[in-house]
Amino acid sequence: MSKKTALVHKNWVFKQASSAPSELAQFRPVSRFPTNVHLDLLHHGLIPDPFFAKQETDVQWVGEKGWVYKTNFATPGSRSVRGGEKDVLIFEGLDTYATVRVNGKEVLRSDNMFVTHRVDVTGILKRDGNDEEEEGEGENELEVEFDSAFLVGKKVVEEWPEHHWGCWNGDVSRLAVRKAQYHYGWDWGPTLLTCGPWRPVYLESYTSRIAELHFTIDVPSSLHDVVITATAEVEGPCSEVVFTLTSPSGEKISPSTASVSRFKSGNGAIAEAKFEIDNPELWFPHGYGAQPLYKLSAVLGDHIDKLWKTLGIRRSRLTQRKFDEPEQKGETFLFEINNLSIFCGGSNWIPADSFIPRITDEKYQEWLELLVAGNQVMIRVWGGGIYEEPIFYETCDKLGILVWQDFAFGCGNYPGMIPEFRESVRSEAIDTVKKLRHHPSIVIWAGNNEDYAYMEGQPNQLGYKHEDKNPDNWLKTGFPARYIYEKILPEVVSEYGGGVPYHPGSPFTPGKGDSAEKTAGDIHQWNVWHGNQDRYQDFDTLAGRFVSEFGMEAFPNIKTIDSYLPKGSRDRYPQSSTVDHHNKASGHERRIALYLVENLRYTFSPIEKYIYATQLVQAECLSTAYRLWRRQWKGPGKEYVAGALVWQINDCWPVTSWAIVDYYLRPKLAYFAIKRELEKYTIGMKRVQVRTPKDKYTNAYVDIDERVQVWIGSFKTEGIKGASVVVKAFDVYGEKITERTLGDDVALESNRSIEITDIRIPGWDGKPDSHQDIVLAAYLIGNDGSTLARRIGFFEPLKYVNLKDPKCLEAHVEDGCVHLSTDVPVKGVEVESSKEGIVFEDNCVDLVPSETVRIGVKGLAKGDKVTLRYLS
Repeated sequence: MSKKTALVHKNWVFKQASSAPSELAQFRPVSRFPTNVHLDLLHHGLIPDPFFAKQETDVQWVGEKGWVYKTNFATPGSRSVRGGEKDVLIFEGLDTYATVRVNGKEVLRSDNMFVTHRVDVTGILKRDGNDEEEEGEGENELEVEFDSAFLVGKKVVEEWPEHHWGCWNGDVSRLAVRKAQYHYGWDWGPTLLTCGPWRPVYLESYTSRIAELHFTIDVPSSLHDVVITATAEVEGPCSEVVFTLTSPSGEKISPSTASVSRFKSGNGAIAEAKFEIDNPELWFPHGYGAQPLYKLSAVLGDHIDKLWKTLGIRRSRLTQRKFDEPEQKGETFLFEINNLSIFCGGSNWIPADSFIPRITDEKYQEWLELLVAGNQVMIRVWGGGIYEEPIFYETCDKLGILVWQDFAFGCGNYPGMIPEFRESVRSEAIDTVKKLRHHPSIVIWAGNNEDYAYMEGQPNQLGYKHEDKNPDNWLKTGFPARYIYEKILPEVVSEYGGGVPYHPGSPFTPGKGDSAEKTAGDIHQWNVWHGNQDRYQDFDTLAGRFVSEFGMEAFPNIKTIDSYLPKGSRDRYPQSSTVDHHNKASGHERRIALYLVENLRYTFSPIEKYIYATQLVQAECLSTAYRLWRRQWKGPGKEYVAGALVWQINDCWPVTSWAIVDYYLRPKLAYFAIKRELEKYTIGMKRVQVRTPKDKYTNAYVDIDERVQVWIGSFKTEGIKGASVVVKAFDVYGEKITERTLGDDVALESNRSIEITDIRIPGWDGKPDSHQDIVLAAYLIGNDGSTLARRIGFFEPLKYVNLKDPKCLEAHVEDGCVHLSTDVPVKGVEVESSKEGIVFEDNCVDLVPSETVRIGVKGLAKGDKVTLRYLS
């Protein structure tokens, strides 16, 4: 009998559990499947849209009620329970406390949103007729009852009063519940406690099946003579398993060896095959090479069952190596793919909606294509969300995006001392790693998000002693979650993870246990915005070996605000209670105001102009970080900063947040600023002031020199020769003061940054403050005369610059581009169109006279009009 698989996705209905009002006590059809209760209540008009205005508060009761989902499905025909056939129901995700009944019989109790359950229902399914061996079909009732995760979590907290129940964001009861933590509310997201069958349900009927297909890939440092060992785990009687490996071009590769071994009285088997490839097609991150994918398939017997998986052949290493220079403390935190060091410029990822089932495959692909278009090479799947949908990782494989995968723990002290909790976590980790281990895009597993940082902020660090290496002792401290991060999870990744490295947490410093240590491991750099609220111009002093979080808030596109606050509303101004409701960050009013007032002259009205100001500050802040940290990527052995992941790429609802692309996939200005900083070639500038006292006794007599440092950078795998670096200086009226060639035979080796010069600001007359109105333009010119990179440098903070309104700021559309030119220096030109669906390839550009900047655009034709906004 060949395995049959049938989705159980039709005829689902739902209602509130016992004691419901009459309106909610009756079953109603679900809106879609998979689903969750908020989507179904919305579909029937039983709750208001929680994303609109402040209606989130009107639906909080939903998460404190129980809900029932039910459907009917047929028993497969031509079945005989005496022939060894099995019927198994598979639940890929039940959110969260679920009791499952089939034909009135309880078959499962689930307490973990992330775990796939397989339930044998062979003897429970109904059949037509009275004889067990009679062929036919029967209707079966499947019912899933969901308890309130919020209320169950509250009870667990009461049952363990000795534990330090503490967290950042959300109710502390979330720590007891294996559910997406952001559902409890975060500093960028609403509190919407969902439940329901959120991932597919299906029925498998079989005598034998391939239970698991996995593999290991041994790629030596030579990148040749690769060995792939494929393993198929078989359930039930097994005659043989035939393995096939298909190359990216479609060529079938025969295994060099294959074998089948039996165990458990012949009811199970493991089959193995080895494939040897002399010159493999290697998988690279985008921008460094192609993303060829092989296909590994395993066929059981006479096509009784078949499984296949794609794989990418790459040598991936996380290198933590001490520096040779004595002045450089600590060690690298460096990702190497196929012996290439990769500067991991990228983003953090949160779930793209509060209601996961409505995120389509197309939307996942759109998000990730935006990442690639923005020159970002890594995405970190943050620990307070979910283990993402298959399409997410499949798309990362195809597009060449490196994935940093957190386990689902965030910002709190999890109750690792509860035995049942630990077992649930272990099952979750095994299930998750086995599902995802075949993806070449995944290059690291991390134990949690900021849980060590939370512990460090508590009195006596909850008894944490890094030097204590006895796991049993960890369970007796106030930080028992250490047992999860340093025992359970590394054991699981080591056994099932296919060689991908494990990192206990993010941030975390190996060997020290200090999450803020900047000379090793990764850091979350929040002293801009949070913490000390430092100037973003000083990001170079805030660098770490790998900065896995940093950010700056900005308002979203005005159209996104219109979605929750339509025109004509009395709350349609930046400081309204509704706008504040759509910003969950504590103290956001003060922090946004601080960075605005430190850097810009701005106004609150009209709201569009205020939005622009916040987005410009975000763009300047984040581009400064990438620029200054990329400067520290100085080549082999000098990878002082090896990655920067902005918090965050996306939103889960329409909100003011740190996202650089808002909920409706509308890029903020920072998206484009980051894109420019991660181009293959860049040129950077930083203005510095050097103060030299006349002697050691004076504060009054000081020589002041205003200088500019210039450097260039490359992510290319080959170097360039014969390039030149040119700097021009303009005053704010548009007059060119000077032009200088800093080097006319510049050589730039591959994949690094090099310093060009440190000089007095060109054209400066030495008068105090007169340099503030000098605008610098720097260009990296290739040996063929093409411009490889450009940088326009205004004095900072920008509020001190006496900008002049241009008389001839021109923009016209031609040849798929917007052509921009000006008569005076202009800061932050934003190009907009009233048409829908217009895609600009760049935006928020700086202009100087005597040049034309071209911005690629899709959707506009010659003669179409655009509107411009800029800093004035």
